Amino acid sequence: MPEPTIAILDGSTFVVSDPRGDIDARPDQAQGFFFKDTRHLSRWLLTVNGVAPAVLSTDTTEYYFAQFFLAPATGTIYENPYVSVIRRRWVGAELVEKVEVQNHHAKPLDLVLELRADADFADLFEVKDQLPKKGERYRRVDGGELVLGYRREAFVRETRISADGAELFDGGLRFRARIEPKGSWEAKVELRPVVGGEARPPRPRGSEQRDMRTGFQKWLEEAPRVSADPPVVMNTYRRSIIDLAALRFFPAEGAEHSAVPVPKGTPLPAAGLPWFMALFGRDSLLTSYQALPFLPELARTSLQVLAAMQGKVVDGFRDEEPGKILHELRVGELTLFHERPQSPYYGAADTTPLFLVLLDEYERWTGDGELVRSLEAPARAALDWIDHHGDRDGDGYVEYQRAQETGLENQCWKDSWNSILFRDGTVAPSPRATCEIQGYVYDGKVRAARLARTFWGDEALAERLTAEAAELKRRFNQDFWMPSRDYFAVALDGHKRQVDSITSNPGHLLWSGIVDDDKIEPVVRHLTGPKLFSGWGIRTMAEGEGGYNPIEYHDGTVWPHDTSIIAAGLARCGRREEAATVCGALLGASLFFHYRLPEVFAGYPRSETGFPVEYPTASSPQAWAAGAPLLAIRTLLGLEPSDHLVVDPVLPRGIRRLEVKGVLGRWGRADAAGERADAVPVEKLLEEWFAVRPE
Repeated sequence: MPEPTIAILDGSTFVVSDPRGDIDARPDQAQGFFFKDTRHLSRWLLTVNGVAPAVLSTDTTEYYFAQFFLAPATGTIYENPYVSVIRRRWVGAELVEKVEVQNHHAKPLDLVLELRADADFADLFEVKDQLPKKGERYRRVDGGELVLGYRREAFVRETRISADGAELFDGGLRFRARIEPKGSWEAKVELRPVVGGEARPPRPRGSEQRDMRTGFQKWLEEAPRVSADPPVVMNTYRRSIIDLAALRFFPAEGAEHSAVPVPKGTPLPAAGLPWFMALFGRDSLLTSYQALPFLPELARTSLQVLAAMQGKVVDGFRDEEPGKILHELRVGELTLFHERPQSPYYGAADTTPLFLVLLDEYERWTGDGELVRSLEAPARAALDWIDHHGDRDGDGYVEYQRAQETGLENQCWKDSWNSILFRDGTVAPSPRATCEIQGYVYDGKVRAARLARTFWGDEALAERLTAEAAELKRRFNQDFWMPSRDYFAVALDGHKRQVDSITSNPGHLLWSGIVDDDKIEPVVRHLTGPKLFSGWGIRTMAEGEGGYNPIEYHDGTVWPHDTSIIAAGLARCGRREEAATVCGALLGASLFFHYRLPEVFAGYPRSETGFPVEYPTASSPQAWAAGAPLLAIRTLLGLEPSDHLVVDPVLPRGIRRLEVKGVLGRWGRADAAGERADAVPVEKLLEEWFAVRPE
């Protein structure tokens, strides 16, 4: 897919085009103008005098705004272009595009400019799975607007397109203009998505663009400032802050799904572009954790929204159970007609304990005991789900198994169908109890015990949770440990057998604190050894395992968020130098992705490639990948909350200096810095990386 150009507001609206600014979506492409999980524009092609202009450059530095600099070809290398075409695009409540044509010639220019428009109104699931539409499309010219529409029973979606001075015809819009020598001409086109016959009301001209720019600048100004030597760390941090602004989801959606009011005007992160611009419980929780010292409002809103939409009943179609935290919420056609379960869907076994982890961590950083007290009932319901519905067979472990074929086969973070494999590559039968979920449960109970004692006035609950966590840790280290491999099993399968492949999952156990002291050394040795550590990050599965594939989604690739959590776990158990090495590798990888870490990249060893290899369908930007550099910076500087900000820096050999000004917490704002006197210049590191390339 061509590099996307991105403009996003409130998590429900986004555009993906080619570098020219054109949209020409094939059935399996995520190009288009999307609003609330529906593609409202699948074709948007610009021609000047019948010819598509060539692209010169593209600007997407502001997430809601893009510029495309184009020039019609002259047909020969001996004649330079004498016409510039500039497309400027804003996305907010509607899509606004301005097209400017500049005539650099000494003669007048007559032009016919056309914008060909079409909309297939594909549900995002139909795009992913290449499914046919079941309703009827229509188009008409109505009251000075070109109307593209779709109807299936009561499900109605339209795109209304208008522009002053345009000739509207069935295929799009046409402009005729004469441009004087050294002169210019401009047209403005507005596209409004319509849901159920109700278009968003138009706003005063220019006001929304001003509001977006003001809000974006405020977001950047309020975030802590990072400076570093080398600047790759600073640039990666800034890119992450911008991407998290782009991925903000303002939770107006979802209020109709719950009797509990949800907060408005404060953001939580959507998961990622293009496939996951929606509310995802796991992604919001982990991204909010990663970003806590920098963007604490993400955690507060995530906790409130997920609590408001917590499971209430047993519903097999949606894998819903009382107390369970949701996995995904969609609002498109297929969920409306119950052809997909994401309305919302609860098929995740890790979101519920992670909710407890984030709730405690949020209070530790912010001192916001009021939120903890207000969410006592949802937290207790989450604990109840863990002990009853989560523990399906009463063995003390949380297992998962989908209730219907429409659900997810795997309900851990590695949620592809073939992610939980034995050493020989065969798929483990369900129900499955993956190791990292048990770590989250342990951590969640330890943290909930503190909340019960400090904020809920329930000492008996605190004592019970403390005892349960201790017993879980004892049994887990016995049942999941593989003496023959000196490592933890990735899971227990449906027959309570150890799933014996070597994976990244046990790295999360270090983060959760469930690992016995005598097992830390071998776990660290595996994680930082050449079979799991690629040189750029931790592979999801170790090289040499039966299912290993460096370009398989969860069986050999590197996920930045996974690596960042593992690095935090290494630091938690006192292995700060190893944590620094892993963080340094991850931040170094960002240099090859224009400072934007993607969702996932290939697991080839650095010694074979000299650079991290892209994964073909990775989301970018993606929330917890954007959060990974933030958690890495926290880990490197040893940032921890107390009555003041604790700073204990350990930097990798490639970072000479790292400083953060304005770290947010219960103390207000504080600064943190670290230096490494024997750091290697980044130029030397690059020489080392490229020196290992094969001839």
